[in-house]
Amino acid sequence: MKVSIILGHPHEGSFNHAIAQRSKQTLLENGYEVFYHDLYHDNFNPVILHEEIPEDGTVDPVIRKHCHEISESDGIIIVHPNWWGQPPAILKGWIDRVMRPGVAYKFEEGDKGEGIPIGLLKAKAALVFNTSNTFEERELQVFGDPLERIWRDCVFGLCGVKTFYRKTYRVIVTSTFEERSEWLKDASDIVSQYFPLISVDER
Repeated sequence: MKVSIILGHPHEGSFNHAIAQRSKQTLLENGYEVFYHDLYHDNFNPVILHEEIPEDGTVDPVIRKHCHEISESDGIIIVHPNWWGQPPAILKGWIDRVMRPGVAYKFEEGDKGEGIPIGLLKAKAALVFNTSNTFEERELQVFGDPLERIWRDCVFGLCGVKTFYRKTYRVIVTSTFEERSEWLKDASDIVSQYFPLISVDER
């Protein structure tokens, strides 16, 4: 069983990194193989070129590797901060380049792209962990929580992942060590809930 973890945060000492590392540790302890990508550390290029967009377009080896891993994944975990109600640009670029036609979705024969896509991902569940410096009440009343729609409906729902869960930890800028420790335990518990311990025979 394989799970992809995709992390989008520029600071290696961030709480996002701590969540991603704890998620990885939990998955390994539960018997999963983990594809782990820290996009900033990897210097992932988020810029998609016109030649790459078509299903039969020119795709470089790095993107092919990401596409293969996401296609093979039985689960997906995304970790990033809430920036302007969106993922960081590097993560948006990862979506553009990796969640591509023929990998994450397709259209019916004869459909030139105007219809409803068919999801191709085999992942049974997708988790998104976010951090925020905005109180939940303001997030919902003023901004409407756009990240929920982006990940649940526009990305994973479109690509065929039926089970989705997202958790936001806040307010990061004023959080204490004790709060962060509890949040990391919570993240680990969520990972284990959706990706429970598997037996040796299932591995």
